[in-house]
Parts: sequence; structure tokens; C-alpha cells
Amino acid sequence: MIQFDKKITVTASLLAALTIGIGAFGAHGLEKLVEGDALASFETGVRYQMYHVIALLILGFATVIPARIRKWVFWLFLGGIVLFSGSIYLLALRTLFSFDLSFLGPVTPVGGLLLIIGWLRLAYGLLTINRG
Repeated sequence: MIQFDKKITVTASLLAALTIGIGAFGAHGLEKLVEGDALASFETGVRYQMYHVIALLILGFATVIPARIRKWVFWLFLGGIVLFSGSIYLLALRTLFSFDLSFLGPVTPVGGLLLIIGWLRLAYGLLTINRG
């Protein structure tokens, strides 16, 4: 029987579907609504989200990695996706909202930091796997 982390793989699969939908909206619905730089930012959010969704999917099947490491990386990546990509989406669309979203400016780097920490946690976890 093939073993995998069901929570991570299902979450990654749902996020992949969501990412495709968000990307399609960006590619086909935003051109007439926002400026070119906002569209480019939106596309960056989609790209980073998909990179980390793919990484989560791989992580979910990588049962050689201990569960505690997978859990940490999962939550760091998930938080990073929400804060990094989510804030980019909202900031790119800010001209469509009637309220100020400038408070989200500092949220984007926090999300990016979570993604970086997730990768570092994965690297440290892989380096310290005891195969005794």
C-alpha cells in the first residue's frame, strides 16, 4: 500500500484547483480592471502559490520525511501562501475596493518570510534525519 499524508495531499490538491482558478481570473478578467504593474504583481502571487502547492504535494508523498517535519513545513507554507500570495492579490486589486488596503503592505514580506522559513525548516529536517 502506498503511504502518504492525506491532509497535506488533499490540501495541496484543493489549493492547486484554487490556484488555477485565480490564475485564470488574472489572465482573462483583470486586463481591463487593473494597470499592468498590478497585473504583473497578481501573476507573481499566482506563480509563488503554485510553486508552493507543488512543493506541498511532493511533501505529502514524501513519507521518508518524518511527520513532525512535514507538519512544520506544511503550516509554514500554508501560512506563507495565504499571507504572501493573498496580500498580493488584494493589493493588486486595491483600486477595485472602496476601502484602503495599504495596511496589507507589510503582510506580504511576512508571508515571504514564512515561505523562506518553511524551506529552511525542510532543509534542516532533511539534514538531521537519523537513519540509524
